[in-house]
Amino acid sequence: MHRDTHLIQLAQSLGRALFARGLLATTAESCTGGGVAYALTEIAGSSAWFDRSFVTYSNAAKTEMLGVPAGLIAEQGAVSEAVVMAMAKGACTHSNAQLSVAISGIAGPDGGTPDKPVGTVWLAWYLQPEDKITSRCLTLAGDRARIRSQAIAAALEGCLQQLD
Repeated sequence: MHRDTHLIQLAQSLGRALFARGLLATTAESCTGGGVAYALTEIAGSSAWFDRSFVTYSNAAKTEMLGVPAGLIAEQGAVSEAVVMAMAKGACTHSNAQLSVAISGIAGPDGGTPDKPVGTVWLAWYLQPEDKITSRCLTLAGDRARIRSQAIAAALEGCLQQLD
């Protein structure tokens, strides 16, 4: 992954905000494959505010590592609001973090359906101890790399919004 100046700036801003509040962050990523964690750990000293990352690409990993009910995935699909919300809560439950972001989407070029075309990305952010959860569905355009990059940026921007 190359150094994306915009992503690095977002990660630096998030790191400052987390550090100022004494909070730790975690990520639960599917379609971005650890890209959010990569952006965060590009920042020197990120261990002061970044706890860990869960790359849960398979449905089994979402269940085993984050506690997402297999029935929920079967019923709603991995790319759904219910699943990313469960991923976000599970990431905090299975870490020392107070802020999590979860991402599941269809980066392409294959895998899209009429209901969930390529570029459909669900994100959820969870903030403890407020028990505040926010979710958002994006329809992103471009090739696989562009969709993933946009999803990473949206994840970081959403984390900052949670702390405002």
